[in-house]
Amino acid sequence: MPAVPLPSSPGPGPRGARRRRALQLAAVLLAVGGLLLWWLLPLGQDQPSGRITFSTGVRTGVYQRYGQLLKDALDRELPRVATTLRDSEGSQQNLARVASGEADFTIATADAVATYLQEERPGAEDLRGCTRLYDDYVQLVVAKGSPVRTAADLRGLRVGVGQEGSGVRLLADRLLDAAGLDPSQDVRPVPAGIDTMPKLLEQGRLDAFFWSGGLPTNAVLRLSERFPVRLVPLDRELVDRVHEEGGPSRYYRSAVIPADAYPAAQDGPVQTVAVANLLVTTDRMDAALTEGVTRTVIGSRDRVGREVHPAQVVDLRTAIYTDPLPLHEGARRYYRSVKP
Repeated sequence: MPAVPLPSSPGPGPRGARRRRALQLAAVLLAVGGLLLWWLLPLGQDQPSGRITFSTGVRTGVYQRYGQLLKDALDRELPRVATTLRDSEGSQQNLARVASGEADFTIATADAVATYLQEERPGAEDLRGCTRLYDDYVQLVVAKGSPVRTAADLRGLRVGVGQEGSGVRLLADRLLDAAGLDPSQDVRPVPAGIDTMPKLLEQGRLDAFFWSGGLPTNAVLRLSERFPVRLVPLDRELVDRVHEEGGPSRYYRSAVIPADAYPAAQDGPVQTVAVANLLVTTDRMDAALTEGVTRTVIGSRDRVGREVHPAQVVDLRTAIYTDPLPLHEGARRYYRSVKP
């Protein structure tokens, strides 16, 4: 009996082809999704964890507000890291805290860092840089009707020069000296911070005050909006005389406060002195954690900059230049990872 042929298998009809294409598309999407997750998340690596203390600045200063906003960003980006903020008098106290281990990260001006290194203060050799941030601008503020037109006109007057532990104090002393004044003899120095100097000027208990901060500094802006004040120019010639001192003074540069920084206190741009701020830690800080903090500082620039305008100028191209401090290894890893 002849064999009965079995029916042949159905060919790949339209339904089978569509199913295969769907499976192939799903496989591609899974592969792409996996690559995206690998790129966005540090798979296979432990997320940094632990606790860090960030030393900021006086209550109404830019350091303090920047620290608050950076803490918010760190809480989002490094959820296993608990960040605590500590107010301070400013750059000098900040550096002492980080060097001694009282704080883990801080902000300080480049001239204050150079002074700390030059004087070989405790722990100076352990300090490391993470990021060059924004510039501070020196603001010499007087009442609108004041006869003071230059720094040399401050002779015999009550001048707010910043707290002992601040970078403002370093700057004020150097600028007064360059103007031919002995900071301790030729003026009546008042060691106050930006949290109190505007009120003292408004009350007539100060004739002038120095402040060094990002533009605009809210405390100065609010003062200018409620009380008639004026910014005193600090011309290029004064900066040249400061540079003659050498050492940390080389970190100062001539700059201009734009006319729209304090509209009520300026008739136009004002010549002044600027100095860079650095994000500072020590070589004891964990590399992975430092890399994460550095990444967050750069990544949060736009969000932080909406409230702290100086943060808008943090630039990946210049952030790596932390002179006079060597770059921390963790920060170096970050910059290598984003190098084009």
